[in-house]
Amino acid sequence: MTYTLITGASSGIGLELARIAVRERNNVVLVARDGKKLKEVQKELLAQSKHKKLSVEILEIDLSKSGASKKVFEFCENKKLFISTLINNAGFGDYGVFAESDLKTQVSMIHLNVQTVTELTHLFLPAMLKQKNGKILNLGSVASFLPGPLMSVYFATKNYVLSFSRALSEELRGTGVTVTCLCPGSTNTGFGKAAHVSDTHSTAHPKTTAKEVAEFGWYSLQAGDSVAIYGRSNRLMIQMIKFVPRNMLTRLVKRIQK
Repeated sequence: MTYTLITGASSGIGLELARIAVRERNNVVLVARDGKKLKEVQKELLAQSKHKKLSVEILEIDLSKSGASKKVFEFCENKKLFISTLINNAGFGDYGVFAESDLKTQVSMIHLNVQTVTELTHLFLPAMLKQKNGKILNLGSVASFLPGPLMSVYFATKNYVLSFSRALSEELRGTGVTVTCLCPGSTNTGFGKAAHVSDTHSTAHPKTTAKEVAEFGWYSLQAGDSVAIYGRSNRLMIQMIKFVPRNMLTRLVKRIQK
């Protein structure tokens, strides 16, 4: 049987994508580090899919740890689960001056946001190519297009995700496998709290819901779009920044971040 694998599936955009996948009659493998929440999501989705006879597999694992990606791959291999859709959703940010930040946190962020995305894609892609069928969704951000003073590492990791996805999309043209980079703006998830932003930060009170972003991302994935920027205002902003000098743009982002 074919499966959709979703990382960071216990909350936020990942959870909403899991709900959509089951709604669209996909068997799913849900990966997250919070085992209690995963079991709750599994119970919910099994109830949702009881008339469709779908499979909901879960794996509790911290993807920011070394070797985690291989364990996810081996879990699927041992259970003979063919991953036809890979959704690299898991990730986190951290707010503050880089010189004063916790280095362990920054390294974990790079591992999860960059290395894990790269490893999981590399592990699951060969089977998709062999079948000449597959879809990959990587979670980028509007931050992917910008330098990010006060969240320098997070913005840099999302820039990697965008560049990696674009390049891979072109490499895979004509193979039957597509890659989509979903780039939302500020979204109502647990991101802000995890990133330690204050109530006055620009991302503290987003109006966009995780469900809205997930719906947009899912249908962009099905359409095979290379880059999917959520929201008309975000798309307009991305177009406008092309005409702003780089130094000026960096100072502007810093002002907004403050």
